[in-house]
Amino acid sequence: MAQHPPSWAFDGPDDPPASPRTMRNLRKIRSHQVLTTSSALIAQTQSSRSSGARATETGSAVTTGSVTARTPTHRRTRSNSDAAARAAALAATAPAQRRPARKTGSGIGIKRSLLENLLRDGPHNGKTSEGLQELKYLVLSCRVDADGDGMSPYRIYLWLVLLNIPPVPTDDYLALIHRGRSPAYAKIRNDTFRTLATDPLFKRRVTEASLIRLLNAVAWKLHDSKVKPRSKSRPSSSRRLEMELLINTPPRIEEESEEPGSSNSATVNETAMYVQGMNVLCAPFLYAARSEVEAYALFHYFVTKECPGYIRGAMDGVHKGLRLVDRCLEVVDPKLAAHLFSKGMHAELYAFPSVLTFCACTPPLPEVLHLWDFLFAYGTHLNIVCIVAQLLRMRDSLLESDNPNKILRNLPPLDAEKIIALTVLLAPKIPADLYAEMVSHAK
Repeated sequence: MAQHPPSWAFDGPDDPPASPRTMRNLRKIRSHQVLTTSSALIAQTQSSRSSGARATETGSAVTTGSVTARTPTHRRTRSNSDAAARAAALAATAPAQRRPARKTGSGIGIKRSLLENLLRDGPHNGKTSEGLQELKYLVLSCRVDADGDGMSPYRIYLWLVLLNIPPVPTDDYLALIHRGRSPAYAKIRNDTFRTLATDPLFKRRVTEASLIRLLNAVAWKLHDSKVKPRSKSRPSSSRRLEMELLINTPPRIEEESEEPGSSNSATVNETAMYVQGMNVLCAPFLYAARSEVEAYALFHYFVTKECPGYIRGAMDGVHKGLRLVDRCLEVVDPKLAAHLFSKGMHAELYAFPSVLTFCACTPPLPEVLHLWDFLFAYGTHLNIVCIVAQLLRMRDSLLESDNPNKILRNLPPLDAEKIIALTVLLAPKIPADLYAEMVSHAK
């Protein structure tokens, strides 16, 4: 038990000076008291942290006015110089912890969605038609897994499947790039620098150089489809064939750099190599694709199979689509249509970019990708109804405004989920003959 120093240890002011031996004994006693008190406090703290467990070496008994030690002997505490060695020894003897399982999903989560599973594993029992219908239903019922930027590891493959596009060899795309500038190159360069210029997500992922390459490659592909194949009796090298194509280019192709509607525009029956707006239409493909080859396959198929009427010299398909917007609006909401028409607001004044680019001109880009999932699954012609749905979501403000042009000058940001839901409700209201025109207007 710790002993307090005796009363004679504290010298009074009149006492004679203590001898060296007496002072040494006094220091020992005081040091012993300090060490005993510190050990008792440490033991008390450890005891409270371990929920009442007793300390093995030191303990504490705190009483009123005194602190006592329960250990009969006092040992020197271990220094921390060998702490690293002790930790290594404990780690060697402790059982190894099992590492967490690696995620096997798409990166969004450990479990894959039904849509991703069907896309990866294919249809059950090899029934392609039933599997495609199920895939379309899943696109409508559950959203494609994507991050905040709209990026999904399997969206581009979903598009390729829905549009039934076979793989394109990389060498075919590279061959088009190595041919250099197409006759439409100058016009392409006039548009690419302002493609979605205010969208930071697009600018961070897609470069202007990739836009130029892709549009120029598609222009060469469309150019080759115009030129009749030469006789096979005289084989020529690829370089010689390229020179012959440049020399034999019809004058109308060189004149396609003029604005649509001018006297030098291409004829209605001829597909242009490039028209203004193709750069914006190409942008979502490049943003969602994992490579330029995938974007090239999708974009070339899209403009030649889904909407060839949109890239003709006079863009007759786009103008048909604008007239269909007015007619569909008259069917689903006659009051709103009459109000807009009375103010001179026809679709040609406000809906031209939305029809031409399939709403890709309206931010945000992740919502555009979600809307395109729906359009590729159930038909790109439904873009007409999607534009009408956007007007209906603005119905109150349009009816209250005496100048709806200010409101329609810039459409509000896309909300793909609400637009799709409203489109599904509006589509059955459209008469069969009008719906048939809508299906074929872009061909």
